[in-house]
Amino acid sequence: MAKYTRTYSGDAQSFDRLLQKIENGVLNASTSASLEDSWDRGEPGARCAVRVFERYSYAGGNRVSMSVTLFQTGDTIHLCAITSGGSQAVFFKINTLGEEAFLDTLRDVLDR
Repeated sequence: MAKYTRTYSGDAQSFDRLLQKIENGVLNASTSASLEDSWDRGEPGARCAVRVFERYSYAGGNRVSMSVTLFQTGDTIHLCAITSGGSQAVFFKINTLGEEAFLDTLRDVLDR
């Protein structure tokens, strides 16, 4: 498992633009990437969006998933991305290269 967190400043439009940038960037970065499911929730003064992506990992020879959560309160947007599923072992994790590579895809999207 690999995790990446980041904090941004921004309003509701910034939240929407960031979410769209993540969705488009991750899906366009790999032909095997897919958006498996999503969830959005808004309350007065707060918003949350969850996206679960999946793609085939050539490095690991299996599929890996990445959950991305955006949470906004006031003018602060928190991002947390967690990857999973890149190991082929039964009792312990080996070969997590696919998880790191999937997370690197998100980092590249955000750094553009």
